[in-house]
Amino acid sequence: MTQRQPYLAGLIGTGVGPSLTPALHMAEGRAQGLEYVYRTLDLNVLGLSPEQVGEILTWSRRLGYDGLNITHPCKQLVVDHLDDIDDTARTLGAVNTVVFREGRAVGYNTDTTGFAHGFAEGLPDAATASVTLVGAGGAGTAVADALMRLGTAHLSIVDLDVDRASALARELADRHPDARVEASSFDKLSVLLPNTDGLVHATPTGMAEHPGVAFDTALLHSGMWVADIVYRPLDTALLQAARAAGCRTLDGGHMAVYQAVDAFALITGVAPDAARMSAHFRDLVS
Repeated sequence: MTQRQPYLAGLIGTGVGPSLTPALHMAEGRAQGLEYVYRTLDLNVLGLSPEQVGEILTWSRRLGYDGLNITHPCKQLVVDHLDDIDDTARTLGAVNTVVFREGRAVGYNTDTTGFAHGFAEGLPDAATASVTLVGAGGAGTAVADALMRLGTAHLSIVDLDVDRASALARELADRHPDARVEASSFDKLSVLLPNTDGLVHATPTGMAEHPGVAFDTALLHSGMWVADIVYRPLDTALLQAARAAGCRTLDGGHMAVYQAVDAFALITGVAPDAARMSAHFRDLVS
């Protein structure tokens, strides 16, 4: 029997100590019969600045790492330190997975593919022609890209920073000239939501550290679906309100799991068991 090679991976970012990603990857590695070690490289603990991400990549490659996940605040900073980048990540200008292959560092974005795969699993056959996206930050940008690939023809992007929403809308419109993409403010949700197929919430509101809901849930109605990217807790106040309003819902665990599924496959070259990773993830969260 041929012995599979051992794998070493890591997560670069600030405050990544509590991340569930190492446990999720290593559990799937064990289930696949792999020797797989996944470490956190917390910039705060190491006393390093985000701008030193290029140095971390250099040393990780020399120390035998097979791949790295990249999180806040390094997803854009890391781009300039790569030998190659796939088309999706290049379009977004952000990388969350780096694979060291044949002496080269190659960047990918599994946030956007993770949302798309999770959406297909959790809301099969949901209408996506008209969607409202709340949040135009890094997560919102990845979700917006996924929605366009899922067939959204009319996307309304709502953010407290309307200029940021407008910039994202322009970028998407340039790439998807046949779609209608527009920026809006929170006070326009009362006009947008009656005619939307669904809403994706992509801000930190609802996390354990930022409880609450970003907008008036009285605007929700049974003719729409609601997706939240927050996964700690899995059952956010927004999702509870959406179910009460009769909406189909999608929790943030789907995106969290599938970005890890896609990253695991890229780093190891082994197809993971998505259902097993999802079950393990939900055990960890609970």
